[in-house]
Amino acid sequence: MALHILKLSVGTESLEDKIDWSKHYLKRLKAAGHPPQLFHTTRMVPKRIDEILDGGSIYWVIKGQVQCRQAIVDIEPFTDGHGIKRCHLVLDNKIIATQWQPKRAFQGWRYLKPEDAPADLGADAAAIPTELKAELSDLGLL
Repeated sequence: MALHILKLSVGTESLEDKIDWSKHYLKRLKAAGHPPQLFHTTRMVPKRIDEILDGGSIYWVIKGQVQCRQAIVDIEPFTDGHGIKRCHLVLDNKIIATQWQPKRAFQGWRYLKPEDAPADLGADAAAIPTELKAELSDLGLL
């Protein structure tokens, strides 16, 4: 059974901001001759790699709400130039909008059980402006 990761998207203002940043980063990678592949670097290597790679995603918390996810396609531990062990969570380039779920701030990342993960939203719901999503979420309608 898949296991997910929950992570704050620090500095991100909205889901649209997250999508725009990702598109811009992919263009920069391609222009530099690198494979256009998104990843997140973390210091802690997950111990439950097999469960995560069995269909897990990283769920992004933006402005206090889980708002989207990306499938984790690989986990690549490495040692950086300063001798510190780190890890790339290699992500699918597609960002999938989810139902909003409130989450308080935390450091690092957390495991997220499948039964606790918010459901994906359809393409129509993903097109709703951020301000309207916030209001609908406050009313318990999204």
